[in-house]
Amino acid sequence: MKLLLFPALLLTAAIGSAFAADPATPAPADDQVAAVIKTTDGTMVAAFWPKEAPATVANFLKLAKAGFYNGTAFHRIIPGFMIQGGDPLTKDPANEARFGTGGPGYEIKAEFNAHKHVRGVLSMARSADPDSAGSQFFLMLGDAPHLDGQYTAFGHLIKGDDVLKRISETPTVANDGGEPSKPTQRVEIKSIDIVPLKDVVGH
Repeated sequence: MKLLLFPALLLTAAIGSAFAADPATPAPADDQVAAVIKTTDGTMVAAFWPKEAPATVANFLKLAKAGFYNGTAFHRIIPGFMIQGGDPLTKDPANEARFGTGGPGYEIKAEFNAHKHVRGVLSMARSADPDSAGSQFFLMLGDAPHLDGQYTAFGHLIKGDDVLKRISETPTVANDGGEPSKPTQRVEIKSIDIVPLKDVVGH
């Protein structure tokens, strides 16, 4: 079953096979760390907004530190709009028919906030249920005010806009009769390392 990230946009949602709350409470989120996202197209660096989305940031940090995202791919790319990744099913190309339906096996509650969905913003994918995010996330390629207050924005790129642009230019084809969003070339997340923010932005 493919669930929608936002019904009018027909984006595949991020949701696990188990519909339960996260059994392990993540450690408090830290606004002094950054995520170094190494992909096959280059490296991007993201900083976080833990005051506005503490549980969401903590969940992302927990998954990244555990290596959950290593080997996953950006399975949905819509130029001018967003790139979506974080589905563990994308580690195995044999699962292609189910890309966009995987998750960590639990869901987290929405933390909608005042941050706008503009280029470079990191936000959580979900189904029609606001409290259905898990591991899948998307990076904005442009402004999308219709997502504001509907999806949990929890961080933003501070380095690597050129890499984001390169990923956005990956050729795509139509998926399930919808808009061209299925990449014809694999763009993989090799690793996401959590490092002190000062190490990537300087003092």
